[in-house]
Amino acid sequence: MDATLALPLLIGLVGVALFFDFMNGMHDAANSIATIVSTRVLRPQFAVAWAAFFNFIAFLFFGLHVAETLGTGIINPNIVDPRVIFGALMGAIVWNVITWRYGIPSSSSHALVGGLIGAGVAKAGVASMVLSGVLKTTAAIFLSPLVGFLLALIFVLAVSWIFVRSTPHEVDRKFRIGQFVSASMYSLGHGGNDAQKTMGIIAVLLFSQGQLGDTFYVPFWVVITCQAVMALGTLFGGWRIVHTMGSKITRLNPMQGFCAETGGALTLFMATGLGVPVSTTHTITGAIVGVGAARRVSAVRWGIAGSIVIAWIVTIPASAAIAATCYWLSGLFS
Repeated sequence: MDATLALPLLIGLVGVALFFDFMNGMHDAANSIATIVSTRVLRPQFAVAWAAFFNFIAFLFFGLHVAETLGTGIINPNIVDPRVIFGALMGAIVWNVITWRYGIPSSSSHALVGGLIGAGVAKAGVASMVLSGVLKTTAAIFLSPLVGFLLALIFVLAVSWIFVRSTPHEVDRKFRIGQFVSASMYSLGHGGNDAQKTMGIIAVLLFSQGQLGDTFYVPFWVVITCQAVMALGTLFGGWRIVHTMGSKITRLNPMQGFCAETGGALTLFMATGLGVPVSTTHTITGAIVGVGAARRVSAVRWGIAGSIVIAWIVTIPASAAIAATCYWLSGLFS
């Protein structure tokens, strides 16, 4: 490829990746703020600013293990080229737009993973997949909401026992303050795990074009840019999904909101430390269901939760199909 053509194409694809990062922040803003908004601890406009700040500073607290997984652990980096990246990003972006339009809290993370798989398989067949990374990520679809569910359930039971002699007003007042801490933790977890996915995509694109030398790594300018763009996307919010996450699954009070956010945050911290690209949507949904089930099973609107689970299962194959189609279509213009 002619170098004068490669550079504009490279810049354009980095721009598309950052657009996905922005969409990810906007689409997944609900994950960070749904509980604190639904419990009326913060107004939506203040909640998104709070979440955006902690989304941005997350790079100060976490390594780049998730970025490395996305960059080299889903498909073989040796088969990556601009068409593969374009197909992967378009698969994720189109699926995000569809689910955002209908208020479905699907996973931006797994849409991107599906996009990578679809575009990679379209170019080089099933052998292009890194099976260990794909299996690890697929397992997280089921494990992250389960862990979030269990941790939130344990927290709500423990807190209920600790404050059994307190008045409802006293408990409500304490956990309204506590939710500032738990929402901050969850936003840190969201920024730490989700922004790294776009970092990995941009880094493997640069690596495939010889811009990083012989060793894969994530440049600092990529880190800081992805964190900033995700924070900007969070500022724009995703109010349709906030409504689904914060009130349609189950009604929450401040104590339950605190337990859901804390359980979800700890799940994200563990996953990010292990380099597993989990879904923040799946995680907080599992945690919200956990606190609802602790009250009583009938408190959870299982029909809504069931439709969300269907969206989880469909996300990877749907985004993969869109990505493969975009990969093939892009070949018509190359």
